[in-house]
Amino acid sequence: MRPRSAALGAVLLVLLALPACAPAASDAAPAGTTIRFASYDFAENQTLVEVYAEAVRREGLPVSIQHGVGTREVVAPALQQGVVDVVIDYLGTALTFARPTATDLPRIPEEMHATLSRTLGGRGVDVLEPARAEDQNGFAVTTAFSVEKGVVRLSELRPLAPELTFGGPPECPERPLCLRGLEETYGLEFAEVRALPSRTATVEGLRTREIDVGLLETTDARLAVAPVVLLIDDLGLQPPENVVPMVAIAALDRWGERLRTALDDVSARLTTADLVQLNVAVELRGMTPAEAAAQWWNSR
Repeated sequence: MRPRSAALGAVLLVLLALPACAPAASDAAPAGTTIRFASYDFAENQTLVEVYAEAVRREGLPVSIQHGVGTREVVAPALQQGVVDVVIDYLGTALTFARPTATDLPRIPEEMHATLSRTLGGRGVDVLEPARAEDQNGFAVTTAFSVEKGVVRLSELRPLAPELTFGGPPECPERPLCLRGLEETYGLEFAEVRALPSRTATVEGLRTREIDVGLLETTDARLAVAPVVLLIDDLGLQPPENVVPMVAIAALDRWGERLRTALDDVSARLTTADLVQLNVAVELRGMTPAEAAAQWWNSR
């Protein structure tokens, strides 16, 4: 785990570099000339950004996309400081990140949305209507492990955890809905924690027994083809995680209701089944996020 001071320094460097660091294909542009979308550093979010950005293009508005900008520690301040204009987020995680010290956050989506809107409104960000599509953190084991150990629920890992290895993204140990949440809610203290660079690496680590338990989102396409299974979150660690666009208020002021309407239209259509199929297209069929988004739009 990196020291916090070093992490903050890295955030500042990335924020300063954002306008120039995106690949040429993203058509990065200065503030005000295009609507600047930014994605997190994982494939599903990049695909979602392509889906929402295409809606804005179809409204005749100029769009630029910066993919894989980083984790929430980088992207959230970029949005609040006006370095980017649109981020596609997940309701529960966004609220937990925005209110890190709160102990009584709501768990009903409508109340969560209202709380997040109040919180980020004072930081220059408007939280638009959430989609029905939802993707929560999940924790997976191999099917063989589940059968051998008789484990189907997260709580059943507690007596086993001191002898198990956990694998997940580098930021997982600090996240209240990831490893920290497993420790606080389930009392899980693993023998070893390994940082893995991708969900593909997580699945491979489970298959090769490099790790015993790994983070996989509930819409991960590999769940349908790999010999792994998600454990039931029986103590309710994960909140609702509806996909939700977050937009800089300055961008909405500049581009008007056409921007809001285009984004809201996607949210009104997008389902969890759609999200799974988008992930299948990218993760299993080898499409790029842009190609998968185009296929989704062509099927409307």
